[in-house]
Amino acid sequence: MEEQLEIRKTAVSSGLVRVRTMTETVEETARASLEEVGVEVKRVPIGREVATAPSVRTEDDVTIVPVVEEVLVVEKRLVLKEELHIRRIVTHEAFEVPVQLRKQRAVVERLSPETAEEN
Repeated sequence: MEEQLEIRKTAVSSGLVRVRTMTETVEETARASLEEVGVEVKRVPIGREVATAPSVRTEDDVTIVPVVEEVLVVEKRLVLKEELHIRRIVTHEAFEVPVQLRKQRAVVERLSPETAEEN
């Protein structure tokens, strides 16, 4: 007589895992900076005779537009009447607005073999 060893495997369920996702809504504040560009016009009286009309020019951040008129004197003379000094004015304004953002998270549940048989 002799003993022999025989090995067998049997699959046994020790439980299940259920994974589900949950979506949550979170309110956050969106921030941005708005830019507005405006101009300021300043009239500068000159009243000086010129031989030819001056051209438009820029000095620093000011654009100067000459305004001329012909004046009748026994002869025509070109008189620089005024200049328009135009300056750009930039302003910044911060604003906030609430926005809805969605975030998901995973929930993992371990089920026992008894619970798995019920489902």
